[in-house]
Amino acid sequence: QVQLVESGGGLVQPGGSLRLSCAASGSIFDIYAMGWYRQAPGKQRELVARITSSGTANYADSVTGRFTISRNNAKNTVYLQMNSLKPEDTAVYYCNANGTYNSGSSFGSWGQGTQVTVSS
Repeated sequence: QVQLVESGGGLVQPGGSLRLSCAASGSIFDIYAMGWYRQAPGKQRELVARITSSGTANYADSVTGRFTISRNNAKNTVYLQMNSLKPEDTAVYYCNANGTYNSGSSFGSWGQGTQVTVSS
């Protein structure tokens, strides 16, 4: 089983910044993609940003130019730097990882979520 532990959420004023972190642990052989999703009240969970082990990243249109995803493969950790935050960025942010166990079987895991609130 793979555990994902997120940190870095909180309350920030519009225009402010936050940095989310997510560390994966377990019998991991490889994580080929890690990403961040978010879910606002009454809305479906949506992709925010995703990055492969080779560093290829993609972003939701709504965050392009404001958010940056990065990862440390050696530490099985992914980060999300969020700048110029807007009230509409308010949501629970979930970390996601897809990869393979040491046994060779694949996994897809979610973190418990961290709240990000953008408000004055």
